[in-house]
Amino acid sequence: MTDIRDRKSRSLFGLVKDLPDLVKDLVKGEISLLKAEMIGKAKVFGIAAGILVAALVIVLYAIGVLLTAAVMGLATVMPAWLAALLLGVLMLIVAGILGLVGWKRLKKGLPITPKRTIASVKNDVNAVKGLGKKPTPETQRGSRKPDVDGRF
Repeated sequence: MTDIRDRKSRSLFGLVKDLPDLVKDLVKGEISLLKAEMIGKAKVFGIAAGILVAALVIVLYAIGVLLTAAVMGLATVMPAWLAALLLGVLMLIVAGILGLVGWKRLKKGLPITPKRTIASVKNDVNAVKGLGKKPTPETQRGSRKPDVDGRF
């Protein structure tokens, strides 16, 4: 690059000539900053994910211990095999209910194709080509309905 003293005496054409190099350096610098920032964030999220997985494993073992304690507690008032069977059936019922609720919630989001976005892009392409009409209310943000998560 040139020194600041040289820049003061340079012509407009000289400054315009340096503009592509300056923009290129600026973009490279921004990309380097982005990479460094994202690598730092990825490390933080990776460590956090590992800690959360460890906590989940411990919780799963704790649930097993608590279920064993529940079977042993019920075994004081009924035979042990009946206590284990009763608790197992109860757990299957709870798992089935949760599975059905999850499946119904999942089906609300299917298919995962972004229908409103596709319609909006088609309207935009048609408008650029001069073929389209005014945008339909479904593609305008003000009249969109939120999706499953409440987002537009």
